[in-house]
Amino acid sequence: MFRTIRLDAVLVQAVIAGALSFSHLHDLAEAAGQDGWKAWAYPISVDLLLVAAWRRMRAHADNRPAWVWFVIALTASLGANIATAGMLDLGDVPPWLRILVAGWPALAFLGGTLLAHTPAPAPTETEPAPIAAPLPAPDPAPAAPDVTVQRAPEPAPDPAPELPPAPAPAPVAAPTSAAAVAVPPALLDHARKVADTHHATTGHRITAETLRARLGVPAPLADAITAQLA
Repeated sequence: MFRTIRLDAVLVQAVIAGALSFSHLHDLAEAAGQDGWKAWAYPISVDLLLVAAWRRMRAHADNRPAWVWFVIALTASLGANIATAGMLDLGDVPPWLRILVAGWPALAFLGGTLLAHTPAPAPTETEPAPIAAPLPAPDPAPAAPDVTVQRAPEPAPDPAPELPPAPAPAPVAAPTSAAAVAVPPALLDHARKVADTHHATTGHRITAETLRARLGVPAPLADAITAQLA
């Protein structure tokens, strides 16, 4: 089955704006002495740096380096659009513009490398809720006065029949230790990856509470996994 292609006004507008900006960057690079395939590579470099910075900003909104490179790529694109709109004589490009165009590949390579290899900020761990202090026990009620009532002596009751001794209570099983809980190998491998990521980002070993919150497992199972990861 073929999917029907539905034209979107935003998509059409983005294609038109991208084509115009691409053409302006090509014309400016060609006027600055970059002929042949090099003139076509300049708009590709600017647009790729713009998209890479935007994707990094969407993943982490507080990433300042991504904002810096986004502004640099946007300035290069807007500058080419303004320069080719009659504000600059493309037949006589000034030397400073030729220097900027010639130095752009090194700047774009630096920005793309930093965006690709900058580590993401570590997620902040939520602190456990404070445990409320137990309320003080109420004072015991005053004991009633001991009133002794004299009664007539009652006849001694018949001796009760002897009952067989009660069976000894069954021994209470000791609580299962963390190491006795069976941990599936796949879950243990996944927990080890989570623990390694936590240690690499924070510099500290992961605790049982943090591991239980990350994996969504019961406390005994989290203690068993922590014991096997130690």
